[in-house]
Amino acid sequence: CILGDQMHIDEAKEMDLPCMSADDLKKLNKDKKLVKKLAKKYDAFIASDALIKQIPRILGPGLNKAGKFPAMCTHSEKLLDKVDEIKGTIKFQMKKVLCLSVAIGHISMGPDELVQNIFLAMNFLVSLLKKHWQNVRSL
Repeated sequence: CILGDQMHIDEAKEMDLPCMSADDLKKLNKDKKLVKKLAKKYDAFIASDALIKQIPRILGPGLNKAGKFPAMCTHSEKLLDKVDEIKGTIKFQMKKVLCLSVAIGHISMGPDELVQNIFLAMNFLVSLLKKHWQNVRSL
């Protein structure tokens, strides 16, 4: 979902992407249930650079709690490129459970691409750990 100024909204409408203006967001009026419903409805959000600072004031902490705080998009970037970049991004989130499952590809990918993605994801996750490979019990 695109949260943007008029230029980004016009661009999003041309590409049939869901979008909301600052006025639409103000209608939610920090209503926790409505913000939560909005967060559940979309997988990710992209916000205009002019609007991104106002989002916590307009919506409250709801999007942040859901782990879906918007990515920023400037006018010099193409909206479609930003959407593709976000579609190709995976967020790793670990709660209290000490195991993690990760999407590593999609059905149209070949075996070589999947193997490459597995190694990339594995090495990235291990680099985040304090003791690196010593913290990994099994894969």
